[in-house]
Amino acid sequence: MNKDLKILPKLARLAILEEFEGKKLIDESEWISKYPWLLEKRACFVTLKMKDKPRGSNLRGCIGSILPYRPLIEDVISNAKAAAFDDPRFPPLTPEEFDRVKIEVSVLTVPEKLEYEDVEDLRRKIRVGIDGVILKLSTHQATFLPSVWEELPDFDLFFAHLCLKAGLPADCLKYHPTIYTYQAIEVEEED
Repeated sequence: MNKDLKILPKLARLAILEEFEGKKLIDESEWISKYPWLLEKRACFVTLKMKDKPRGSNLRGCIGSILPYRPLIEDVISNAKAAAFDDPRFPPLTPEEFDRVKIEVSVLTVPEKLEYEDVEDLRRKIRVGIDGVILKLSTHQATFLPSVWEELPDFDLFFAHLCLKAGLPADCLKYHPTIYTYQAIEVEEED
């Protein structure tokens, strides 16, 4: 990975703009020749937030990959378009909103399974503010990026919301779900 990560939100913005303009604006071979690390297989999330709404209620779309299975350039482009137009929680982004949206790209490390005995052991092992968490129980699964700790800084609240996101009861930790953790390098669009 490289220090040029600040280009990722620009790439994401161009990907969304392609959809609005209905034409190709990204020459992938040109980007790759300038930034060869874009060919590395990496997973990312693209998050859209409205600049003119208060924090906590400004989410406008967030879609990503948990596991690295394609080059980062493809993951950013695909997830940016999906966050803008295919997040089931929101209607498709409008051209008017596009100018008021701030784009953040989170590049993830590969998730690792976290072995734990019980909720108290999990509480000791989870690094609040650092770890992104994947929770799996039966056919239910959900994840929260590390940045979610900013809005849910309390362990119990964080996991209650994560359980609910997975379609499980808020106290699902008592059923000992499988937990994976990962970290993210977050790059916000410059104003």
